[in-house]
Amino acid sequence: MSDKSHKISPLEGIWSLVAVENTNPDGTKTFPYGQNPVGMLVLADRNYAIQILKAVRPKVAANDKNKATPEENAALVQGNNSHFGTYSLNESKQAITFHVDHAFYPNWEGTIQERTYTLSDNRLSYVVTNTTNGGAVTAVVVWEKKKP
Repeated sequence: MSDKSHKISPLEGIWSLVAVENTNPDGTKTFPYGQNPVGMLVLADRNYAIQILKAVRPKVAANDKNKATPEENAALVQGNNSHFGTYSLNESKQAITFHVDHAFYPNWEGTIQERTYTLSDNRLSYVVTNTTNGGAVTAVVVWEKKKP
């Protein structure tokens, strides 16, 4: 049974990844998925899915992911972040909360990830304070809404 009272949020839709910029505890900045990462964020009917990839990743020489070398596996793992589940929105606090069902980084599974966000024109930016890099690393993730 569908909940007819669900208000469509301005964040619902399909978004393309623009940038992921990490800030380390010493203030230095890094781009963990490169200068031109690729990815998609889908927000629909309280469900979400995120895929983030380095645009350039090495191919697996054996052409079989189960036969990748340790170096190839490391590059693949470090060049990927994805998770999905449900989300809730607090527009007055400008916060989006991801309720992570499953994640490429299993430490996030079953967790609640809150992000403060800004929305300007077709750009959504949010701050990640509990990154997959651990410690005191924070990230700013920027998405651009795809045109319908």
